[in-house]
Amino acid sequence: MLRRWETSGAVWQVLDRGPARLEIALLTCDAGEQVGRLVSAEPDLREHVGERTRSDEL
Repeated sequence: MLRRWETSGAVWQVLDRGPARLEIALLTCDAGEQVGRLVSAEPDLREHVGERTRSDEL
């Protein structure tokens, strides 16, 4: 889901990074408004996000 979000040009931001889960805000690509939220403990998600706090970080 997060990769589809990025591919469409939208942005995500980590809201909470706990030891067992990530909480991520799904933001619009134009105004940066939060339009959804993703909460997951999936290891693949943690690997994809890494230490970033936003998808538009280099």
